[in-house]
Amino acid sequence: MKTAVFVEKNPLTNRLRDVSMELSWKAHSLMEAHQGEVVGLFVGDRLPEDTERLFHYGMDRLVQFTDPKLDHLYSIAFKHVLKAMIESEEPDFVLFGATHTGRDVAPLVASAMKTGLTADCTQLYVDDFKESGKILYQVRPAFGGNILATIVTPDHRPIMSTVREGVMRLPEHVLDRKPNISTFTAEVRQEWIRSEFLATIAKASGVNFQAANTVVSGGAGVGSRDNFKLIFDLAHALGAEVGASRAAVDFGFVDKERQIGQTGSVVRPKLYIACGISGSVQHRAGMEESSKIIAINTDPDAPIFHIAHMGIVGDLKEVIPTMIKYLKEEAQ
Repeated sequence: MKTAVFVEKNPLTNRLRDVSMELSWKAHSLMEAHQGEVVGLFVGDRLPEDTERLFHYGMDRLVQFTDPKLDHLYSIAFKHVLKAMIESEEPDFVLFGATHTGRDVAPLVASAMKTGLTADCTQLYVDDFKESGKILYQVRPAFGGNILATIVTPDHRPIMSTVREGVMRLPEHVLDRKPNISTFTAEVRQEWIRSEFLATIAKASGVNFQAANTVVSGGAGVGSRDNFKLIFDLAHALGAEVGASRAAVDFGFVDKERQIGQTGSVVRPKLYIACGISGSVQHRAGMEESSKIIAINTDPDAPIFHIAHMGIVGDLKEVIPTMIKYLKEEAQ
């Protein structure tokens, strides 16, 4: 049994994206139980400068195809080269990060391979499925995040999935392995890389969930964009980052860059405070592994209380000012 991982780098820094190491470790845990192999597939202009880290996170081999012409994402060229790599390696499963690149390339490769692709998985495991033998079970939120669906692809290989960055946890201790890198030979036709690039200047996001020990999030229950100031006030008092549920973003209470959940960011702070958040499956997928969860909600039956370590049944417009007042008094 073999799992292939599409290895991706940040072209600006020439270093691995975290999701490549996360998927390498997840693939290692899947294959270890079945005496399988993890092989990385890299396509680009040059290898990342920290490529050896992949082997510390469970990768057995890396197959690389580098060409100076592939200094940008040329979707068609990537598709053809990856298809050839997959046909050569014959993996049972192929994992992509749900990045801009992964979401672009993975569907093209799946279509070319005439197989299925499950997007934005939150859990992966290998088990038997009828006469198909061992297959990859792919779990993801469905129907607006109200349920978790388990997707199977019993009749086609390879089974392909995308996983968002931060969903799969990295271990505290890495493996002591030496790099094992081989070169793949393929043709890159000029018509595959005909593209025009438009340079744009993007506004840098001020949100940094990864560095935050505490996150205070607001949901639809906050009620309005004006009321969301309470979330910022509490976060300021705690030295925390501000997050939001998808509903709060959809209602326009706060910008999308603060969205936490399956279609937003995944966070694991030491303390997560959910204010006016019901706790849908979609949102829980992005925060349920926080070390400590405090929930504030007027509904005592809200699903968020099922995963919270501490719950406060009450109106956040009354609870939060009381919390801020206490914090200010303690700081004096």
